[in-house]
Amino acid sequence: MTSTILVTGGTGTLGRLVVPLLREAGRELRVLSRGARSEPGDGVEFVTGDVTTGEGLDAAVSGAEVVVHCAGSAKGDEEKARNLVRAASGGGVRHLVYISVVGADRVPVVSGIDRAMFGYFAAKRAAEQVVAGSGIPWTTLRATQFHEWILMTLRQLAKPPVLLPTWGGVRFQPVDSGEVAARLAELALGAPAGLVPDIAGPRVHTMEELARDYLRASGKRRLVVPMRTPGKAAAAFRDGANLAPERAVGRRTWEDFLAERARHGL
Repeated sequence: MTSTILVTGGTGTLGRLVVPLLREAGRELRVLSRGARSEPGDGVEFVTGDVTTGEGLDAAVSGAEVVVHCAGSAKGDEEKARNLVRAASGGGVRHLVYISVVGADRVPVVSGIDRAMFGYFAAKRAAEQVVAGSGIPWTTLRATQFHEWILMTLRQLAKPPVLLPTWGGVRFQPVDSGEVAARLAELALGAPAGLVPDIAGPRVHTMEELARDYLRASGKRRLVVPMRTPGKAAAAFRDGANLAPERAVGRRTWEDFLAERARHGL
């Protein structure tokens, strides 16, 4: 009998890629969803629960030996981790796997401006600490920004008809979500390993380069205008706190991702 793995956020950008990989490995999968779902089994069971409120988590973790925590958002990750740990601590979970972000420990979030723009990093760091202090054997993987996040951000910034403002001096090292999913699945199938080496994309780009690539691919015309963002967190970004050039293990490039999305209308 194979052990059951619970995946939170199993229908999101990362989780929906992790789930089939774990199924291919022969594991029984349980996917946490806030709303009731009726998809057929094939080894995947959908359970209703909410990491934000803690509702339904006790039942969701019951009998699961491994929990892969992919459910994240722009804020509230610390409380979500607390709720999940609280349930997992009494549910017999033997391995808690968490996905975090490169720079979680290097981006200072101390002011209102920092929190408004980069509060995500503080929340991820706090959630990391909850996981590490849970008493459950754990593994945490930090990744750089996904290609999908870069694309979504540039879409939003390009909404005005004339300008596309960028964060002056900031660079990104976008990574393929499928490659992160493969690494996360590998970790979930292995022994708890604590904080493992980061996973980052193959190249570092300035935000202006990424913006111009997006404009060419989308056929939009905008003036790319770098704007210096105030605050200590933004300064850390300019210093490369969100990068891991020594861990450029990703293979799929931003250009490859963008070309594929352009073929499908972005």
